[in-house]
Amino acid sequence: MNLSDLPNGAHALVTNVTRASAEVGDATLRRLAELGFIEGEPVQVLRRGPGGREPLAVQVGDTLFALRLVEARCIQIQTQGAL
Repeated sequence: MNLSDLPNGAHALVTNVTRASAEVGDATLRRLAELGFIEGEPVQVLRRGPGGREPLAVQVGDTLFALRLVEARCIQIQTQGAL
């Protein structure tokens, strides 16, 4: 499951960060890791932009970020109910 698929308010754990499309480069993947999107880190989608689209307000650890959908699709997660 991708972070972009997580419903608002649901909790999950990051399992992997991978290239989800051709428009995502190595620099974006490094940036996501530097922001804290690493394996085992807790994550939550707090809310989405207008019309349920982007940006996504995402909390990773204790920090809040705004992500584009293309970035959120790169973050693989496991919901806590599936653990």
